[in-house]
Parts: sequence; structure tokens; C-alpha cells
Amino acid sequence: MNNSAFSHLASIEPGSVWLVGAGPGDPGLLTLLAAKALGEADVIVHDALVNEDCLKLARPGAVLEYAGKRGGKPSARQRDISLRLVELARAGHRVLRLKGGDPFVFGRGGEEALMLVEHNVPFRIVPGITAGIGGLAYAGIPVTHREVNHAVTFLTGHDSSGLVPDRIDWEAIGRGSPVIVMYMAMKHIGQISANLIAAGRHPDEAVAFVCNAATPMQTVLETTLARAEADAAAANIEPPAIVVVGEVVRLRPSLDWLGALAGRRLVSERLADPQRKETA
Repeated sequence: MNNSAFSHLASIEPGSVWLVGAGPGDPGLLTLLAAKALGEADVIVHDALVNEDCLKLARPGAVLEYAGKRGGKPSARQRDISLRLVELARAGHRVLRLKGGDPFVFGRGGEEALMLVEHNVPFRIVPGITAGIGGLAYAGIPVTHREVNHAVTFLTGHDSSGLVPDRIDWEAIGRGSPVIVMYMAMKHIGQISANLIAAGRHPDEAVAFVCNAATPMQTVLETTLARAEADAAAANIEPPAIVVVGEVVRLRPSLDWLGALAGRRLVSERLADPQRKETA
């Protein structure tokens, strides 16, 4: 990549760390700052969910260090990863911490940044497109649609213990959020679905799993809240996946633009009440 076109943008300074979001998968979704950082960094400490095609933008001679954390698999401790960033910066390197999605959306970027602050290491945050928005867009599912919802909730399906977070107010979310987008929820989708149904959500409410979003391996499973666990098991789908609950899922037959590129015929359907007065 010719970085001269972006010379007016900020550059990584020796002895500093950039916490950068790589987006949900497609390298075309990298920001200009992220692409520039890849071409400047001495060391790139990257997550498991970073597309390898993104890493191809690294400058020749850059050191790539894997620091992926995947549920149920051996992985580095978060504290060790954070301290490694400190160590590399203190050695005078230009350090790029590359994370899937956005570093501040269920990406532990805040924990790493706090460690850098504790050790007086200068840093910069470069936001990325989070999978809960960009990944759903690649599945043809809008996070918001004015005929469906004026609010959306993002939540994680497990906490640091690996269990469903016990501090989530399922009743409040079930009652107040028309659309719910869940990260890392596949393992506990049965319990989560039961919680939402107990909170008042209809068992037949639309649900979609978007697996390997924005990559050539992307798959989408459309189901319902009551059948989510059984259908996911039958389809043999695996993480990483974003799970979305809400009527916006029913827009997919009309908005699956990626499917249309592969030959799917889209249908124009509206979800609004036809009796409601149209506004600009």
C-alpha cells in the first residue's frame, strides 16, 4: 500500500502503542488509519479474529505476534498480553495492537489501554467497524430501521467466568429493546433464549446467526427464538458468530445484497403498517 497518499494522517511514534480495530473481516473495511498503521508498525500483536488478508498490509520486516483468545481453547492471559504491549513499547518499537471489530466494543481494549496508562506508555485508539453493525450489514440485516425500532441493545453472551452474565436485566432488555445484538452468545443461546422468552419476547420472534461475518466463509442461519438452540445445533454452525433478535431479521430477503451478487433474487417487502402515514 502506498502510504504517501495518507502522509497527512497521524503516524505511530517509536515507543507507543496503537489499539486498532480491524473491522469484522473484509480487509476493505479497514479505516485509513488502520491501513496506515499496518504499513508503519514494527510489531503487530493481533487477535484470532483478524483476517489474514489484513495482515498482508504489514510492512516488510514487521514482526507478527499472535495473541488470540478463543473460548474453550488454550490462549494467552489478558494480563500477559497487556504487559507484552508495555514491554514492546519500552523497547522503542512502534506497536500495533490489532483487534477484530472495534477495540472498545467487547474487545478488551479498555483493559489494555488502562495497563498502558499505568505504565506511562503513550497510546492511540483507532476505532473499527464492530461486527454487531458491519457483520449484520454483510448479512443484509440493518441494526436499525425506522419502521421496526428506535433502539438497539448490544450485549455479550458470557462474562469473564464463561457464564451468562448475571448482571444483565433480561426483563428490562426484553421489554425495552426491539432489537438485541449479541456477541459471544452461541455457547449459551439456549439459556439466553429462555431468559428472553421468560421476559416476554415471543417464541416465534425472528433470530439470525451470522457466522464468520464479512469473510468468504460467512454463513447465515435464520430461525426463531424458540428454535435457536436446536436449529444452530442441527446446522452445525460454530463461532465466531453474531446473534441478532428482532424484526429487522425479516428484512434480509429484501436486503441480502451479498446473496444477490451470488444470484439470489431479492424481494421488495416492507414491514410497516400500510395504514400508517408516510413521512419524509
